Amino acid sequence: MDTAPTHIAPASAPPSDRFQKKRARILEAAATEINAHGLKGLTFVGVAEAVGLNTTSVTYYFKRKEMLAAETLEQAIIRYGAIARAAAEAPTPEARLRRFFALFFDLFTRIRLKQAQPLTKLSDLRALDEPMRSKLTEDYTAIIMDLSKILTPDARGAERALAVARAHVLMDCIHWVGAWLPQYSAPDFARVEARMFDLMAYGFAPEGARWAPKPYAIDDSAAEEGEISRETYLRAATQLINERGYRGSSVERIAAKLNVSKGSFYHHLSGKDDLVLECFDRSYSRVSRAQRIALGSGGSAWDQITSSTASLLDVQFDAEFPLLRITALQALPADLRNTVVRRSNRMAQRFAGMMIDGMAEGSIRHIDPLIASQCLISSLNAAVDFLPWANARESREEAIRMYGSVLAYGILNAPPEGK
Repeated sequence: MDTAPTHIAPASAPPSDRFQKKRARILEAAATEINAHGLKGLTFVGVAEAVGLNTTSVTYYFKRKEMLAAETLEQAIIRYGAIARAAAEAPTPEARLRRFFALFFDLFTRIRLKQAQPLTKLSDLRALDEPMRSKLTEDYTAIIMDLSKILTPDARGAERALAVARAHVLMDCIHWVGAWLPQYSAPDFARVEARMFDLMAYGFAPEGARWAPKPYAIDDSAAEEGEISRETYLRAATQLINERGYRGSSVERIAAKLNVSKGSFYHHLSGKDDLVLECFDRSYSRVSRAQRIALGSGGSAWDQITSSTASLLDVQFDAEFPLLRITALQALPADLRNTVVRRSNRMAQRFAGMMIDGMAEGSIRHIDPLIASQCLISSLNAAVDFLPWANARESREEAIRMYGSVLAYGILNAPPEGK
């Protein structure tokens, strides 16, 4: 049995209000730095300048930059979790989803008006070193699992798997809001909230729409096994950026993934940024190809959207050469990031045009096509993180049907039946 110590050190005094306020200002400045420059772009110098301190003073609060980065991301995850728990207090799934959006858009409004601390982007969390990377990933995954139970209580079996997919798509759509919400003024946020709720709750499928996509191949190039070429670098870099983010994917890591030297890398490529843009160009071209094939295939807009969606989800769940996560590129240098966002918007606009055609002909429910297309792009990108989930389904077709149904039919509607 343990014995009591003969001497107990006096408890340290709780941090003063002044200490806590300065610490909060440092975390706010770090969030702004991460949102602007990515995790690896966070510096003590930049944070110190933002809060009017010297770097030595910042280290009094956070001994290492990695500790500051981890806590900044942890604070964001805590805020996400708080909103999910608050939404759970509503009496029904519909009321919970409404409250979920109301709380997030209230936060987005207060951030825009500089009445609340910026919400740190989690897209670069992959660039964290272990063990914090795994810990925070687990914390965020726990929010997804809790949200799935909040929105679809008492689900079992396949219904539980669908509930997890719904929560995953919903959260990724919320993350991606930061990329397109700046196009709107704060007074318009209430309308955006209402339209986004309507889409996520009830989907873009009209009543009675049948899920019967006709997927097609969208890739026409392949890397020969054992051959090191631009194509193999492209594939390795895409996989690594999806896993570790832009800042976490160094030339050394890309070369190591292929078991080659840095010299081999520079023999094929001029630099990392050129490779990253080429990776995105390839992804952009593949999405565009899927859209063009769909537009040229005839049929209704519903057929075109679901077939192109199924084709792209097939690529994501194959995992051999997935699309590059657009959200992983939010840490790009500003000039490169703007290029990526512009091209991403073009992909979204093409989907929006297909939705407008569908509303005109009656094959798409009346929704906001601009918001719906951005959410569709987000869900397609997020699918790459759901590979283990997809592999656990009875078939690839079943995984595509379940995942694709989230936006098509909505969170509150019954999913489409399998063939």
